[in-house]
Amino acid sequence: MTALVIRGATLIDPSGERRADVAIDPSGLIVAVEAEIDSAGMGSDVRVIDAAGCVVTPGFVDLHSHLREPGKEEAETIESGSRCAALGGYTAILAMPNTTPATDSAAVVRQVLELGAASLVDVHTSGAITMGRRGDALAPMGEMAALGVRVFTDDGTGVQDDRLMRRAMEYALGLRGRGLPVLLAQHCETESLAEGGHMHEGEWSSRLGIAGQPAESEELMVMRDLALAKLTGAVVHFQHLSTAGSVELVRRAKAAGLPCTAEATTHHFTLTHAECASYDATFKVNPPLRTADDVAAIKAGFADGTIDCIATDHAPHTAESKEAPFDQAPPGMLGLETAMALALTELNLPIAKVFDLLSWKPAQILGISATHGGPIVVGAPANLCVVDPAADWVVDPAASASRSRNNPYRGRAVRGRVRHTVVHGEAVVIDGEAQR
Repeated sequence: MTALVIRGATLIDPSGERRADVAIDPSGLIVAVEAEIDSAGMGSDVRVIDAAGCVVTPGFVDLHSHLREPGKEEAETIESGSRCAALGGYTAILAMPNTTPATDSAAVVRQVLELGAASLVDVHTSGAITMGRRGDALAPMGEMAALGVRVFTDDGTGVQDDRLMRRAMEYALGLRGRGLPVLLAQHCETESLAEGGHMHEGEWSSRLGIAGQPAESEELMVMRDLALAKLTGAVVHFQHLSTAGSVELVRRAKAAGLPCTAEATTHHFTLTHAECASYDATFKVNPPLRTADDVAAIKAGFADGTIDCIATDHAPHTAESKEAPFDQAPPGMLGLETAMALALTELNLPIAKVFDLLSWKPAQILGISATHGGPIVVGAPANLCVVDPAADWVVDPAASASRSRNNPYRGRAVRGRVRHTVVHGEAVVIDGEAQR
């Protein structure tokens, strides 16, 4: 592997902001962070990256990526999804377990991790809480945790059985006591209220004649899991919060000292249910796009720390499936390549706060701060991205590295672009182009 010098940038990391060059040796470690680095002293085989006018930050970490493999490789593979991630500035992603078969056993975990080892970024996988994500029996979380799985979720569905969710929390506590830092993550959706709904229940669902999901279907499960967290002492992570009520519940829980964290997606702070007026299933997602008030609440949750991180919920689908009628099409949108730009464009936050939401905070939740999302210092693994925060560009789904094209931001003008991505010292993206 070639040595690298990143020259002329501003560094922004958990320790603050400063102007410095960064040198990376072939082992993948940062060997110098200085005002000016003379690459001539590093030997003849050195690649110099000119980052003048750019920002160097720890690589982003996504807690919510659907990579579809195994089972639905026509929509995405681990390789193509990791390529999207690298182009979006991510150096680590967490794959969701709603594959075919579900990631509910050591065998499937091994398959995903083996495929991920050959990809452009670090691919971690979550495991299912219940067998087949059916919600009726716990999956062997201990076996999966022994292989390095740290997050367990039935994402795509919430665990409906209250007693079973309590048992899952108690089991997770037992694993933590054995030195396996397991975290339970919940897709909050009460099926008895949400069943049959294809968008947010409100004025637009009434106008369009599309059955809706009320906000309360999410909020009831948030309430239940907070109560169970209080009862058991287990940590719970709330996935893709979408309503003002959910944000307020988490805000109050954190103020009371309950152990919980939360994420929200880019589409839930950039789009509303009004987008569904086109009947374009590209805008169908689960949880659904909500109201302008909900969007404002998500943004406020980022600003005050109620919501810990931005997740993409990158969910590829084939063109054929998304061309089906709205009530028959699967929910999901692409997100890895546009998340950072949308955050810089739409969130009225300092750039360091945006990077906190994208990088160091999700790295902490996933438990990988030793390798991702940490300070840019000598001896640290070189997992970095270089961002031009002033670059204006227009989203073109046809240019995506994904196998799918269900991107809801076609033609949208955004600001901020990833120029380079470095993963364990290797420049996997240079000047916006993947290198392998």
